[in-house]
Formats: sequence, C-alpha cells, structure tokens
Amino acid sequence: MPLDHYVTLGRSGLRVSPLCLGAMTFGEDLGWGSSVEESEQIIDRYVELGGNFIDTANFYTASHSEKIIGDHVGRHSARRDRLTIATKFSGNLYPGDPNGGGSGRKAIVNACENSLRRLQTDYIDLYWLHMWDANTPIDETMAALDDLVRAGKVRYLGVSDTPAWKIVEANLIARFRGWSSFIGLQIEYSLLQRTVEQELVPMAGEFGLGITPWSPLGGGALSGKYTRANAGQQEADRGALLELDDKTYDVVDELEIIAKVHDTSVASVALAWVHAKPGVTSIIIGARRMSQFEENIRALDVTLTAEELARLDAITAPTLGFPQSMLPMAAALVNGGTTINGVSAPVSEFVLPEGAKPY
Repeated sequence: MPLDHYVTLGRSGLRVSPLCLGAMTFGEDLGWGSSVEESEQIIDRYVELGGNFIDTANFYTASHSEKIIGDHVGRHSARRDRLTIATKFSGNLYPGDPNGGGSGRKAIVNACENSLRRLQTDYIDLYWLHMWDANTPIDETMAALDDLVRAGKVRYLGVSDTPAWKIVEANLIARFRGWSSFIGLQIEYSLLQRTVEQELVPMAGEFGLGITPWSPLGGGALSGKYTRANAGQQEADRGALLELDDKTYDVVDELEIIAKVHDTSVASVALAWVHAKPGVTSIIIGARRMSQFEENIRALDVTLTAEELARLDAITAPTLGFPQSMLPMAAALVNGGTTINGVSAPVSEFVLPEGAKPY
C-alpha cells in the first residue's frame, strides 16, 4: 500500500495518507531533532512518495516545527493546498501567562492566529485539541472551535490525550447544537501500549473518529535498535521514552522472527501490526533522520497474516480493568442460554428452575 492510497479520516470526507508525517522532531532547538535542511528533505521525500498528511503542534521544538513547515510549504500556495496540515493547541509557550495555553476561548483563538502566522497559511486543515484542559468547560472549547471553522480558519477538528467520556460529551454537545465535532482521535498506541483498547478505541469506533496513533514504536523501543543481545549497550535517542524490560524484549524477539519471514525490519512489522488494528486510519511516524523515515515507510509493504497478528496480540494482551474485566460473563447472565450474534454461553446459576415462576 503506497502513501497515495488515501483513506478518509473518521466519519468525514478528508482524504489522508495511511502514514502521517510527524514533525515533532523538526528543529534542533531543544538539543535534539532534525536540522532545518534535513527536515525539509524529509518533507520533500514524503510528498514525492505521495504523502499528503503532516502533523505538528504549536509548541513542538518551541514552535520552530511550525515555522519550518511554513517556510518550506506554507508560503507556496500550490504545494500547501495539496497537503493536509494538522497542528495542535493547548500547549503553553509563555511562562507566567495563565491564558497562554489550555482550551479556553482566549487561548484557542490566540494559538490559532499564531499557528497560522508560523505556518504561513490562511487555514489549518485539521486542528487538534492536544490535551484535556480540566479547567475549561468543554462547551466553551467546542463553541470557540466551531467559530474558527465558520470563519474559514480551520477545516476539521480532532482530539488527543483526552478521556473517552469527555470526548463523547464534547461531540454530543457539538452535534446537538449544530457545531463542528471531532473527526479524529490521536492516541498513543503500539504493541507496548494497548490500554487504549479499554475505552478510547471502542469509543472511536462507535462515534466514527479516525484513529491516528502516535509513538507506534513504543518511543523507539520497537525500532529494532534495542534487542536482548545488546541490552544496555545502546544509547537511547534524546527525547525517546523507552520501556526496556523482559516483556519488551519478548515482543522484540517475536518481531524479529516475523521480520525475517517478510524480509523486512522489526520496525516495519511493529508498524504493520498497528496499521491492521480496527479503526486505525493513519499512523504518525516521526523520523529524526532520512534513513529512519525510509525504514518506516517500508511498513506499507508488509501484510501480516492472521496467525502472525494473533501471535503478537497474544504476547501483548493488555490487562483491562472494570467494567471490561467483568464483561466476559455477560453472555451467561443476559442471553438465557441462547446464541446471540454468534456468542453463546451456558445459563447462569441465577436462572429460575424449570417450571418455576419469578417472585
């Protein structure tokens, strides 16, 4: 599947590539990341391969990420209009200013204007709420975002790093009031982070939000660089969030076995697993170097078998809490011993004896 085999994002008509170019590493302002020149080269290579979806945020590399994209793409209208540029608000760039971040109307409008200026564009294709602001009523946030859509400054809305119940509240309020609602969900999702399958993933499926996973390689732990054989010998990249323990190495071992079968890399298999999960629309891939980008793109050439997917599912199955932990007994309690939608279970001990009447 090449980058120009586009998919619609959630319950919308927005067409995006199956891999989204993450720009969190664009710029070296924090002491790590890609130089301006290499960032531009990665953008060009991504577009050359048919990619059209670039994701950044107002405070990535202290706002330099947005400026790099603006200088290279935004100021060139012909190039800019062919791309879906996504950015985020919520992050505060201004120490001492309580309204410099968050999801209040003042913060949202200011953040949008500054992002438009840095991106050198008249509109943002997809505007993400970066993280839940518990101090702001969600109806205020959705009203302000709808105003930006109606003003033509934003085309679509998305949400990231927010509890499922709050996202549902936001979208239902928006729909009842005729406002624009979230069409995309950005969450951490990988073989090492599957707890999102408890609430967020099912919610996205039920409400039509396209999932765009971030950190699909577990902060680099599934990049193939770190193995049981070289444990403790590899220095982690700056900014990487690694979980290197026996469980992680068990996953890497299995990825290595599958990668050999497909003549590909550990990273490609890990990305292919994420891509195969229900509801996933476009995976955000970040790359500090062109070589990393080229390796990640190879994931589109990998189609895992049902047996391979099942093996990876089995060794990374998350432990889900209540109420999911109780739901397996639901069929026995509510189906009365019948089969419904292919699911059957023996009747529970609470049923009435044959011929008995309820009290």
